[in-house]
Amino acid sequence: MRQQPLICVRGVEASSRWYQQLLGCESNHGGPEYERLVADGRLILQLHRWDIEHHHGPIANPNVALGNGVLLWFEVAEFDAALARASQLQAEIVLPRHRNPPDRDSGPNHRPD
Repeated sequence: MRQQPLICVRGVEASSRWYQQLLGCESNHGGPEYERLVADGRLILQLHRWDIEHHHGPIANPNVALGNGVLLWFEVAEFDAALARASQLQAEIVLPRHRNPPDRDSGPNHRPD
């Protein structure tokens, strides 16, 4: 089984450039309606313009806030470099760098120090 994450965005091309810069990935499709982003030849993210129906019908509901209930995270080899790129891209940093979960030996340990 492989994951194939897809998120709806208002601007596919701008979002593609943003994720490429943040994650060091590259375009594998391109265009204003749909994008595939890859790293090392593997799909990491698909971007779909939220108001395009194609053959499958609408993906997002325009009456619900975009991103409502969505959590995306990517494991990167150079976390501090990605954090610096996020800052350069003026991304909102909701929490400062920390270990997850804090002060415990169990759990996912997403930030080993």
